[in-house]
Amino acid sequence: MKFLLKSASFLFHPIWIPLAGSSFYFLLAPRYFPVELIKAKLLAITILTVFIPIVFYFLLKNLGKVQSIFLENVTERKWPLAFFAILITMVLNQILDYYNYAALYYYFVGILFSTLLVFLLVFYHIKASLHTMAMSGLIVFLLGISLNFKINLTYTVSFLILALGLSASSRMYYRAHTYSDLFIGLVCGVVPQVLVLYFWM
Repeated sequence: MKFLLKSASFLFHPIWIPLAGSSFYFLLAPRYFPVELIKAKLLAITILTVFIPIVFYFLLKNLGKVQSIFLENVTERKWPLAFFAILITMVLNQILDYYNYAALYYYFVGILFSTLLVFLLVFYHIKASLHTMAMSGLIVFLLGISLNFKINLTYTVSFLILALGLSASSRMYYRAHTYSDLFIGLVCGVVPQVLVLYFWM
């Protein structure tokens, strides 16, 4: 059980979630996208939301600004969250556009607002769970895809809800968060995604 909980913290880490949502979109959207286009978009999103944040993390770690990739200390979160918000803005400005990828575009808009919310909470010394924020946002996005495109995603959404519970349990087990942290993260993930549904559904 300990191994499972530890693995959940890494497998469902927030850094993977933008790429996961993008992959689901290109896999499920009932539109034709050239394979080369999909590869190019996913590669660009991977570079901006996975590779560059990891490099930035190691830079901050070497400078003594962060201690863990889970950013357990609330004061460590300012620079990573601010930098991640900039990267998400770059995705919106350079990689995606509303006309061709409306659902995915607004998914990233939701991610941006969620990131800014938890960033602002840092100044009030409130440590929202990034795991529950990211996973809950992805679940809302997939529910939107299911409803908008009339695709049955019951098993996928059920698995993600299970993954959300497992990652939340992991953060509690390792005493990285309190129940209120998990709930605040859930709200920060769900509310922005629910609000942007109006613009693409």
